[in-house]
Amino acid sequence: MERVFSNIRKFIKLFGPGLITGAADDDPSGIATYTQTGAQFGYGQLWTVIFILPLMTAVQEACARIGVVSGKGIAAVIKERYGKNILYLTLLLVLLANTINIGADLGAMGAAAQLIVPLPFAALTLFFTALILVLEIFMSYRAYARVLKWLALALFSYVLTLLFIAEPWRSILLATFVPHIEFNTAFLFILTGVIGTTISPYMFFWEASQEVEEERERRMIHGGVPAPSPRYLRRMRIDNFIGMLSSQIATWSIIVVAATVLNGNGITNVATSADAARALEPLVHTFPYAGTIAKFFFAIGIIGLGLLAVPVLSASASYVVAETLNWREGLNLKLRRAHGFYGIITVATLLGLLINFIGIDPIRALVITAVINGIIAVPLIYIIGRLAQNSEVMGEFKSGLLSKTLVWITFAFMGLSALALLITSLPS
Repeated sequence: MERVFSNIRKFIKLFGPGLITGAADDDPSGIATYTQTGAQFGYGQLWTVIFILPLMTAVQEACARIGVVSGKGIAAVIKERYGKNILYLTLLLVLLANTINIGADLGAMGAAAQLIVPLPFAALTLFFTALILVLEIFMSYRAYARVLKWLALALFSYVLTLLFIAEPWRSILLATFVPHIEFNTAFLFILTGVIGTTISPYMFFWEASQEVEEERERRMIHGGVPAPSPRYLRRMRIDNFIGMLSSQIATWSIIVVAATVLNGNGITNVATSADAARALEPLVHTFPYAGTIAKFFFAIGIIGLGLLAVPVLSASASYVVAETLNWREGLNLKLRRAHGFYGIITVATLLGLLINFIGIDPIRALVITAVINGIIAVPLIYIIGRLAQNSEVMGEFKSGLLSKTLVWITFAFMGLSALALLITSLPS
């Protein structure tokens, strides 16, 4: 028995940046987008979960490997290899996408909390903003990483819901493995959103930089040069795969639940947090006050994943700025040693907060944010693919045939999706 527990502890120690990144991938923006696709198209886009899993795994593994091998974040490597023009374009894209995403996530957290707490939206949103900033700036990296890992458990509300629903499993399995595509703006808009919220720019920069943080924590970087072993790279890949797999299991569950509960009952548009919460009612349908309890589960899930995702979004933006301007950076540093780094985290979070007070519907903002991510990710994946296969940057750890193939398939698939959306959106 002692050996079993020892093995379990070793397995848990594998969890790190990959697991956190995967959980952050199902942020409020993701939940809203997946719920909307299930409500609007039923099981029609369920195939994307299986199709995207190897693609997102390959892209995130390439990002993490760049961080591990170079000992630097992606922005710093871009700066060295491609110069300031490409770097500034990258900086602009990431800041734009992340700030909008932060605002949408904070708004969703406030709206979700209103389902169970009778307080003004502004007060709740301000509270979550302050809480996130305090934890991110003043908690030690090691303690903060543990908190983020536990928040990842919020993913499984929808997975549990599957146990309480009479599902048409034959139709679901068919939709999971047989692609279905409609060439119209509505379908391609949500498809681009699903891809964009699953393979998001902020994840690229976050996981690479967190791998560098892990190396610093383990004192693996000497004289600015890391010395990763093949064994350490295997650990990173396992962590990354577990994170991406967990993310996609939750994604699949959300789409299935929304398709069965919402689309199956004629609800095809998720306009409010209350609409989205209805997808969780089967989880508690055998209990009194099912609707109230469902809203509680939904709110906890949104808040938990928001507390996980917003720091990831703001920190990934700050890593890019700090690496661009040669500032000290890292969540392992105290505030007094990294004023600029934590200053960008604060500014990005506060700018995101302000978005919620200009009359934008939080649920609609979340879906639009996902679409923006899907478009912005395309040029960034091109850069990542080039870096990961560059022997001067990666040495013996440059991308192999499988990694290169999957990354370039991802680039082509996301590029074609964005192009198809643009073409179908043009006036006829």
